[in-house]
Amino acid sequence: MKNKVQENEILLDCIPLLLKWYDTHKRDLPWRKDKNAYHIWISEIMLQQTRVEAVIDYYNRFIQEVPDLQTLANIKEDYLLKLWQGLGYYSRARNLQKTAQLLISQGRTTLPSTYAELLKLYGIGTYTAGAIASIAYQEQVPAVDGNVLRILTRILGAYDDIADPKTKTKYENLLKPYMPEKESGNLNQAMMELGATICIPNGVPRCNICPVSSICEAYQKGLLATLPIKTKKQQRKIITKVVFLYMYKNQIAIQKRPDHGLLASLYEFPNIDCSMNLDEVKTYLKQENITYENISFIGKYKHIFTHLERHMDGYLIHLNKKIKDKYVWVSLEQLNRTYSLPTAFSKILKDI
Repeated sequence: MKNKVQENEILLDCIPLLLKWYDTHKRDLPWRKDKNAYHIWISEIMLQQTRVEAVIDYYNRFIQEVPDLQTLANIKEDYLLKLWQGLGYYSRARNLQKTAQLLISQGRTTLPSTYAELLKLYGIGTYTAGAIASIAYQEQVPAVDGNVLRILTRILGAYDDIADPKTKTKYENLLKPYMPEKESGNLNQAMMELGATICIPNGVPRCNICPVSSICEAYQKGLLATLPIKTKKQQRKIITKVVFLYMYKNQIAIQKRPDHGLLASLYEFPNIDCSMNLDEVKTYLKQENITYENISFIGKYKHIFTHLERHMDGYLIHLNKKIKDKYVWVSLEQLNRTYSLPTAFSKILKDI
């Protein structure tokens, strides 16, 4: 990295360029239409681990159905999770509701107005607190995520490992003195926008149209393939499952997952942790005293979580009678309308 004087010069030169570029090139996104803290909060939580393009429809639907803190605090969990279905990382939705319930219990009608208070809420870390505080309330605080770390390490020619939590803290402290009065929210959004559209995480950055390429060390010195430094994640654990789609007439069997752990409280198709061919499935059903009219192999499926990779074999089984006292039996229409099914299982459902 540059020495402090050079670093100061680069950041001072960089900020007005970013603000000017953002003012002209920012995308028209629904959560940017106002400075409503609730809207900004919902969008920022949805955008964690999810692309902007995928979030827009979810955001619009969510705000229409859950327009304020009071509604969010009171909404039934099953319906909340149904609204969230497809976004993944369902703990985000639960933390939204826990925060809403906490704030309503304190007599509040909107989110706190300071970075320090926001940090005390469920599911809000330094990045989200910085985004809400700066955009909604004009507090002079940075919002540093992977996009910002990638941009800054390239601009400054820095070899800090952006996967190391200490690096995030370092750059939050680095940026804070440079946050402009009244425009900190715009600067944070400018860096988010640059990281999403030009200094992209995967693929070749679009340096030919970047507003700060003239002062970017990585671009000027041919280090784009080297920077940022990011240590590789641990290899994902692979779990193999057999998934049973039990059908009886026009109904399908589902079960609710435990209220803790991965995909907590969502619904799923019956499944077991193993691998089976068709003959082995028939043997298993016989052992379980499950009688059926016909059975067919649907296909092989793979779903990737952050630290886990799930491989699934799906079987469609038309039963002679319902399996009693074990599953919830619903029509496909009810399943699509009411019950929150993880994406991992939705893929199988589409094929029937």
